[in-house]
Amino acid sequence: MTVTSSRQEPDRVSNHDTLRVELGARSYDILVGSNLLADTAKYIAPFVKKAGVVVISDAVVARHHLAMVLNSLDGADIAHREVIVPSGEKSKSFAVFEDVVEQILAMGIERSTLIIALGGGVVGDLAGYVAASLLRGLDFVQIPTTLLSQVDSSVGGKTGINSKSGKNLVGAFHQPRLVLADTAVLDTLPARELRSGYAEVVKYGLIDDPEFFDWLEENGQAVLAEDGAERRQAVIKSCAAKARIVSEDEREGGKRALLNLGHTFGHAFEAETGYGEKLLHGEAVAMGMVIAHDVCGAMGMAPAGEKDRIVAHLKSVGLPVSASEVSGMHWDIDKVIGHMSRDKKVRDGEITFVMTRGIGKAFTSKAMDVEKMRAAVTRSCRG
Repeated sequence: MTVTSSRQEPDRVSNHDTLRVELGARSYDILVGSNLLADTAKYIAPFVKKAGVVVISDAVVARHHLAMVLNSLDGADIAHREVIVPSGEKSKSFAVFEDVVEQILAMGIERSTLIIALGGGVVGDLAGYVAASLLRGLDFVQIPTTLLSQVDSSVGGKTGINSKSGKNLVGAFHQPRLVLADTAVLDTLPARELRSGYAEVVKYGLIDDPEFFDWLEENGQAVLAEDGAERRQAVIKSCAAKARIVSEDEREGGKRALLNLGHTFGHAFEAETGYGEKLLHGEAVAMGMVIAHDVCGAMGMAPAGEKDRIVAHLKSVGLPVSASEVSGMHWDIDKVIGHMSRDKKVRDGEITFVMTRGIGKAFTSKAMDVEKMRAAVTRSCRG
């Protein structure tokens, strides 16, 4: 028995749980469990043809996990080739995209070649866009290796790269054939990377599941501590929420926009820091979610004190809650707000914000009080 994109709790199947993203002919499974990489060939077998696979990974992930994946492919006599990109957000660029495309074309691929994205959100977004573009579309499989990519970016088919104008402004919707989320690989992550991914887990509670946020307040430390029942449950709940929303709104015409809670602010901060190690994506999202609740509280929408509750939880797991915590940054408020005007969510010259009436009560609106928004951004930047 599998779990679809409902709120049902998954049944245990072998050493993994199966969730389903229901998109008609483009439907696919998300497998969540421990120690799945060693059996990669078994899980991807339905999608492999004689043309074999191309694995795209980054230097750090390849050092930790590529050999296990390749050993599995070799054991199943699956032909494979590899492309390794530099680690970090700067690999989501036109230059790296072009280099990867040219390398793969030089291999003499066919339309039946399968692309495997082995890595975090950067690799998943880049490899997905490569798959969407090559020969007008190749199948691909997501094997996310960070908490952030397991609970968010690997699911839903958003692929793309960054431009000088902003984050994720060039890309395509291209659904994977499978998502293979091995929670055991998260034990190799630096603590900061793990915390960054946890911000996206918190997001699902704040959107429309206050009971999940309650659960995270009790179990957040355990989720971050080690691969165990709490971490697996957090990944499953997050993937189930993402799958449900994507199944209802694949191309972000409505409800899917709720998944951007905190992101409009967060992306602006990332742009100002140059998409580097100074500020990780999840850290920026954490700061952005606090700002969203701050603005809505100031507008009289969200109950007093709920922002403080969110701040307390994010602090308890070591996430930043204001832009003033980013070392060495002297924020230009006009520049930060200017980045928002180039956000993907701008429609007819107006930004669609994800707003909130409280924990678990997010909604989208263009009716943001600009002065209160500016004041909240200023408070975040000045501390």
